[in-house]
Amino acid sequence: MAESNFVDYVKILCRSGKGGRGSMHLKHVKYNYNGGPDGGDGGDGGSIILRGNHNYWTLLHLKYQRHLFAEHGGNGGKDKCHGTNGKNLYIDVPPGTVAYNAETGKFVCDVSYDGQEVVLLKGGRGGLGNFQFRTATNQAPRFAQPGEPMQEMSVILELKLLADVGLVGFPNAGKSTLVSSLSNARPKIANYPFTTLEPSLGIVGYRDNKSFVMADIPGIIEGASEGKGLGLRFLRHIERNSLLLFMVPGETDDIKHEYEVLLNELEKFNPEMLGKHRVLAVTKCDLLDDELIEMLKENLPDDLPVVFISSVTGKGLEELKDVLWRELNSESNKLQVITSTDTLIHRDKDMKSFAFEMADEGEDDDLEFVDEMDVEDIDDFDDDLS
Repeated sequence: MAESNFVDYVKILCRSGKGGRGSMHLKHVKYNYNGGPDGGDGGDGGSIILRGNHNYWTLLHLKYQRHLFAEHGGNGGKDKCHGTNGKNLYIDVPPGTVAYNAETGKFVCDVSYDGQEVVLLKGGRGGLGNFQFRTATNQAPRFAQPGEPMQEMSVILELKLLADVGLVGFPNAGKSTLVSSLSNARPKIANYPFTTLEPSLGIVGYRDNKSFVMADIPGIIEGASEGKGLGLRFLRHIERNSLLLFMVPGETDDIKHEYEVLLNELEKFNPEMLGKHRVLAVTKCDLLDDELIEMLKENLPDDLPVVFISSVTGKGLEELKDVLWRELNSESNKLQVITSTDTLIHRDKDMKSFAFEMADEGEDDDLEFVDEMDVEDIDDFDDDLS
């Protein structure tokens, strides 16, 4: 995975800008020795803002930007001069990106559509100059406010692919072959486990110029929710799918048992995924005759639609698309998506899985840095009263 351009997980250190200090200055000009206070306010620090950008489809552009800092606000000056405001730092991410606190695993924010802007860390406000503190009883205040401090946080950015249908199955279940048969996507296909090492999206055409998006993820094995295989890294990509298509080969000894194993892994990873609509596709049916198919139908789950397909010969593919389209546009499915979206997106991260993910991505926990902007200037205050 180190050589792959598909990056769906990055850890970065973000820091907003601190507010500039207000100026403590007393005006002193010829013929006006008691000009009064004229210290200006400090500028606001820049904020860190996540912005959805559909031109990006992975987090590759952030993989080597380990430190992202916004500008500090400028200090106030004499003659009521306001300090410069620090520039906001915009981080463009693909829609579907979720941010977590890397230390606690708490959900921070979510970017779900193009152009959406979410403030990740707010910049500090600038301090008030001594001009703002003048009163009738204190006409020459000799103090000013410091700026608010910066905010700093180590952030985990995760990309969760946005698709209508997510494929769930063991390795070599025919997921990639199905995607290549129904769409123009060309994932790698081979006769060995874990051929697919990264998710892929395919647009499936339907009648009357309609279409839906199908997501293919690497195969899931028993224990994937505990870190076995590749499932732990990629199960998050089907969290946002409104429909799950379970795929089990027809040559399997017990189709119902394999389906229950897959369902159990999803439940361990995120119990709320069981509320999604599900369809079961029995693949590789070109190896079965009609009599054997009728026998298999007697021992299949009865709580979801079942379709027998063959991606090689095209058998059952049109029926499968009809079933998927019907389930996607059913009223119960639309209502389920609306009521469950927030709870799915705002789940806090399980810290136990962080070690697996960070080791898989080669992340270092050492994010120390030295910033020249933190060096204090000894000339920040002008206290010249002469």
